[in-house]
Amino acid sequence: MRTLQIYSGNLYGGVEKTLTMIAEGPGTIEREFALCFEGRLRGDLIRAGARVHDLGRVRARWPWTVARARRALRAVLARTRFEVVICHSAWSQAIFGPVVRQAGLPLVFWLHDVAAGRHWIERWARLTVPDVVICNSRFTARSAASMYPHLSPEVVRPPVLTEDGGPLPQRADVRRGLGVDGDAVVIIQVARLEPLKGHDAHLEALSLLKDIAPRWLCWMVGGAQRPHETTYLRALQRKAADLGIADRVRFLGQRTDVAALLGAADIHCQPNVRPDAFGIAFVEALAAGLPVVTTALGGALEILDDTCGVLVPPGDPRALASVLRRLIGDPALRARIGAGGPPRARQLCDAATQMHRLDSVLVSVAAACAVGAPA
Repeated sequence: MRTLQIYSGNLYGGVEKTLTMIAEGPGTIEREFALCFEGRLRGDLIRAGARVHDLGRVRARWPWTVARARRALRAVLARTRFEVVICHSAWSQAIFGPVVRQAGLPLVFWLHDVAAGRHWIERWARLTVPDVVICNSRFTARSAASMYPHLSPEVVRPPVLTEDGGPLPQRADVRRGLGVDGDAVVIIQVARLEPLKGHDAHLEALSLLKDIAPRWLCWMVGGAQRPHETTYLRALQRKAADLGIADRVRFLGQRTDVAALLGAADIHCQPNVRPDAFGIAFVEALAAGLPVVTTALGGALEILDDTCGVLVPPGDPRALASVLRRLIGDPALRARIGAGGPPRARQLCDAATQMHRLDSVLVSVAAACAVGAPA
């Protein structure tokens, strides 16, 4: 069985990591990909051994680019026989879903973000009803009704590699390379530069901990990929300076060595200010054995419990600072909570389990569509 997964491919975040994990994951189904943009995702997929089709750059506000990309997809579907086509995100569903439908192929829509049904791209995507909706969390699945109220979503979590992925650089070497002295406690946040990820609240909480011992440092991992993210990054850098913690906070930009950075850190903190769909970064931090701190919102509620992390109220820097103070000052507490992370990560996102779940959904939809029954 051969499947085609369609996505834009111009940025890098949770969706892109999910696609790379799918390309790297176990299973017998052949997985090919179709992207509109050059970028890190294309390179990662090719390095994983996947075949990647080029659909050409698309700007939804420029109709001729949409028409050109649709022609490119028609050519791909004419050259190669696919049993199922998966459109990742409302953008891909809106632009390419009609082409898949015209080709008479089973269509799967994978919802990675919380849907409201009000955004113009969601309204456009809603015009093409898929055979199946896949969601990355139960929280996301509850929002899918705003787009496709008559479909019952399937939940497939990202297939995170939760076992040993190979040797990592020595923790001490990574810390030394980033200027970490002695026994300083390193707090890490790995996230896209988007306000909902709570960088602002994180800085405010850290500013309340300037004088505590032991000394702490913060690594913020994630680079600006769009103009508004550059503006946001500059605002965060100014805020760190205004709060008097610029010397303790390092903005590390986009990194390909996140696993090594997690292995060299002591606490993972991402205090989302709005509900997020899931949180691959949380699962990766759990797998690395870090205690995870976030807010009690959205998909994080499905990931964390008191065996592996701490949930704090949103919009409360003092509550966040209180939790961080306890973790910074108590290595035994960090070790105890961190020890609960790897088994929790495996329980949630074991790659073999989630890939088997995905393959089962795709085989079922292909079989149902082949006999003309609703999937």
